[in-house]
Amino acid sequence: MDALIECFLDHLHIERNYSAHTRAAYSLDLRQFLTFLQERLPEAEAIEPTRINKSIIRAFLGHLHQNGYARRTIARRFAALRSFFHYLCREGLMAVNPTLYLTTPKWDQRLPRFLDQSQIEALLEKPDRSEMLGMRDAAMLELLYGTGMRLSELVGLNVRSIDLIEERIRVIGKGDKERIIPLGGHALAGLKAYFKVRPRLLRKTNQNKIREDALFVNQRGQRLTGRGVQMILARYGLEIGQKRLTPHMLRHTVATHLLDAGADLMAVKELLGHERLSTTQIYTHVALDRLKKTYEKAHPRA
Repeated sequence: MDALIECFLDHLHIERNYSAHTRAAYSLDLRQFLTFLQERLPEAEAIEPTRINKSIIRAFLGHLHQNGYARRTIARRFAALRSFFHYLCREGLMAVNPTLYLTTPKWDQRLPRFLDQSQIEALLEKPDRSEMLGMRDAAMLELLYGTGMRLSELVGLNVRSIDLIEERIRVIGKGDKERIIPLGGHALAGLKAYFKVRPRLLRKTNQNKIREDALFVNQRGQRLTGRGVQMILARYGLEIGQKRLTPHMLRHTVATHLLDAGADLMAVKELLGHERLSTTQIYTHVALDRLKKTYEKAHPRA
C-alpha cells in the first residue's frame, strides 16, 4: 500500500499537475488511513487494496468522528480516499472503488471572514510610503485587494507578469492555469511607485549579483516568501485591531465587496480563478446575510 500511495502522489504531480501543498495534504490523509489499517487488519505489512471494502472505509470515517475530527477534515480525508481508489481502479489494481456508493460526509460550511470598507481603508493606509519597504507593502496590499489573488500567486509573480501599458497582470493559478486580471487605479499607482524603489532593494542581493526576477523582494533583495507575506499582513492586521489577518481573508474581502456592489457572480468567479461556480457562491450567502441584517434594522415592519 505504501508503494501505491507513492505512485498515486507521483500521478498527481506528473499527470494532474497538483501543487506540492495539495500533494502533501493527500499524503497525510492517505497515510493516516494506512496507519488505521495497520492497527486493525492482520498481516498489516501485506495489505492489498482488494482487501479494502466499504465497511472498512466506514469504520475509518467513524474512527475520525470518534476522535473529534471536524466534519470538514473528515470530508477531506474521504475525498482523498475516493481519488486514490479511483486511481487504483484506473490502473487495474482494483475492480470496484469501495467509496463509490458511500455518501460524502457533510460538513458545516463556515462563512468566510472579511474586512468591512472602513477596515480595508485603514489597512491600506498603514504602510509608510516614505520608506522603501513601506512602498513595497503598499503595492502588495493594493494588489491583493485589487485582484483577490491567492498568496501562492502573489509570491510567484515576476516583473514581466505586469503590463503597465495595458494595465493588466498575468497570474499563474492552481494547476498552472493562467488568467489575466485588470489592474485598478490604486493597484497600478502602487506598483509604479514600488518599481521606482525596487532597484535599490535589489542592490542588497548577494555578491554573485544574481538577477532577481521576482516582483516582490525582501530587504535582502530576494524573492519574498509566502511566510514573509503572512508575517507582514499579521503585523498590519494588529495595527488595525485584526488579530488574524491573512492573504486569504483579503481574498474573501474582495469577493464580498464586489458582490455587495452588484458585480456579476461569473465575473467574480473568473477574477478569483475558481474552478467551480459553487466555490464562488459562498460569498452570495455573505451578501444575503448582510442584506438581511440591514433589512431587519431599517425596515419598520421587519
